[in-house]
Amino acid sequence: MIFRSYFCSLLLKGVMLQFFSKYKLLARVLLGLSIVIVTIFYSILKPAEVLPVYQPSEVSAALVSQEIRHQKKYHTISNFSLTNQNGQTITQDTYKDKIYVADFFFTTCQTICPVMTGNMLELQNKLINNPQVLLLSHTVMPEVDSVAQLKKYATQKKVNPTKWNLVTGNKQEIYNLARKQYLVAKENPEDPLGLVHTENFVLIDTNKRIRGFYDGTQAQEMERILHDIDVLQNQGKKSIFFGLINY
Repeated sequence: MIFRSYFCSLLLKGVMLQFFSKYKLLARVLLGLSIVIVTIFYSILKPAEVLPVYQPSEVSAALVSQEIRHQKKYHTISNFSLTNQNGQTITQDTYKDKIYVADFFFTTCQTICPVMTGNMLELQNKLINNPQVLLLSHTVMPEVDSVAQLKKYATQKKVNPTKWNLVTGNKQEIYNLARKQYLVAKENPEDPLGLVHTENFVLIDTNKRIRGFYDGTQAQEMERILHDIDVLQNQGKKSIFFGLINY
């Protein structure tokens, strides 16, 4: 009786091993597919990181034109027309449907500008293969920073014109952009249209909204910008995914 039970047990194990051996590849495929599906749904259903949308009322009053300091919603970057280092006209259409990082500088600055330019260059190099993200640097001294001067500076700093525009233009327009749009510059008491630019980099989303401010003199802040860009791009992918599900 014991021998018969033992024999039956061995026979059953043999049959089971033969069965699972036959379908081992299918089992592995199904297991792998299950893991992928669970991982995808976990990443979708877990609380998504969302960046704030900044309004003028939430930014330091010193950096915002007095007439819009009270504004609490609907702030976006308005249309503009400036000229880049290659003499090309740069407008909002240049940045249509793009995420971009903007700042203000001037080419003869010997304090924070060289550090900011170096950090913007780091962003350029890390984002060079990401066509959805661009860079934009505005001079606060258009009377000095002509197209020729910007071109010289761009060549010295290895600026890639397909990724990064250095722009000059009408002084009033640049003042309005800095104080009423990007919210990153202080007034110069010695010049009605003069600006004291700050170290701020500004992250703008595809809807022209401000999604982050960063210290452009700090290398670690570049990692935070890259992270936040990734957050914005992933939000777009999730929106498409949920749209397909709802459809």
